[in-house]
Amino acid sequence: MNEHTQTNELDLLINVLFDDGLQNALPRIAEILMNTAMLLERENHIGAAPYQRGVERNGYANGFKPRIFQTGIGALKLSVPQVRESDRVFSSSLLEKGSRSDRALKSAIATMYVEGVSTRRVTKIMEDLCGFEVSSGQVSNLNKQLDTEFGKWRNRPLPPISFMTLDATYYKVRIDGVVRDCATLIAYGVRRDDGKRIILGVSCSLSEAEVHWRGFLDGLKERGIGIPDLVTSDAHSGLKAALKAALNGTPWQRCQFHLQQNAQEYVTKAHLKTKVASDIRAIFNADDRPHADDRLKDFVKTYSESQPKLAAWAEENLPE
Repeated sequence: MNEHTQTNELDLLINVLFDDGLQNALPRIAEILMNTAMLLERENHIGAAPYQRGVERNGYANGFKPRIFQTGIGALKLSVPQVRESDRVFSSSLLEKGSRSDRALKSAIATMYVEGVSTRRVTKIMEDLCGFEVSSGQVSNLNKQLDTEFGKWRNRPLPPISFMTLDATYYKVRIDGVVRDCATLIAYGVRRDDGKRIILGVSCSLSEAEVHWRGFLDGLKERGIGIPDLVTSDAHSGLKAALKAALNGTPWQRCQFHLQQNAQEYVTKAHLKTKVASDIRAIFNADDRPHADDRLKDFVKTYSESQPKLAAWAEENLPE
């Protein structure tokens, strides 16, 4: 599949993750992150870890104060750390940043959902939230909590799905000391009962080979998606083979977005790119199949002399 930029893909995941009805899981993960970050802020303010003695410490931990913190994820039940005998008032920067904290939390959760929970990644996320350097030892317990919560989320039962879209994006991952491009398989769905879009699952694998896609699709079926009415994806050979094995009874449609991207590779003149895209869109927007076929014939005829490779490609691939 075509490689997307990580930023754009993460933005899409953020938008869908926080609008797909998982409001019971998301606040719990956000609460864990916020409470841990505030503990680290207090530790940094005091200048000493819990139970650590030191002559230069700036105050002492003084319990917690409960607070309901409103965010775009939902209302978070926080335990705000308190400090006594300090030469300055302790105040968590996370509670003061408002929308910036909201965005940082969403980005952190989406990143861990896609890329997994690791000490290095969680340490980096805590540093971004807190604004100062954090050691791996300070987040060791946090990793265990997040693993548990994300495990519940990833393995949750799924509702019956009417339409499903499959895609993959690539992230650089260090494996055995070597940085490799690894595929992150992503499934979006439209719920059969209310037509709402949700993320069904994300799976990281070494490639888009059939075995990885088939295992991913089998897992979605086991969790309850049923038999979708339509699956849309790119034409990757491994994915198409997996669909035949796992969802043979479901019609497949090739993704229009990827088709448009593929078509541009066959346009040899820059000034024609916009017109080609518009002409292909007109085929997609036809009222019915006969009209689409007629427009495809006209497209092939129009470009057969000036762009013969494009015309041949379109004739073979656009019907999908």
